[in-house]
Amino acid sequence: MINVRVFISTISAERFWEIDRPFPRVKISTNLNVVGVEKKKEILEIPFVFTINYVPAVAQISIKGKARVNGDKKELEKIYSSYREKKPPPPAIIQPISNIVFIESVLISRTVNIPPPIPLPQIPQISQKKQSEPSYRA
Repeated sequence: MINVRVFISTISAERFWEIDRPFPRVKISTNLNVVGVEKKKEILEIPFVFTINYVPAVAQISIKGKARVNGDKKELEKIYSSYREKKPPPPAIIQPISNIVFIESVLISRTVNIPPPIPLPQIPQISQKKQSEPSYRA
């Protein structure tokens, strides 16, 4: 069993255009990069960089930080050795990092007044019923 704690050290957000609601159609791409894995006593430190880019270039968000992983020594050694073999980090590490940075980026996007990096739910349009149709069926 491992425990992952995520610490954000740097947040950068910039809006390049003035945007009125409703937001124009933009393509939003997100990228979470694990920069490395460092062994420190009985924990692993995993620095990361999370970026959000908009096309057209409406805005940009960047979040940097570290995840500190502690737990079973065998698990930590397995994670560290797989990193040294250039394998991707396990989902048990990536998921907590992405949860924290996505939540933070939604708050930042609201502050900067740009579209959030997650798709908003689409509410279907209610079509007008014809007068001849009853509003219920038996």
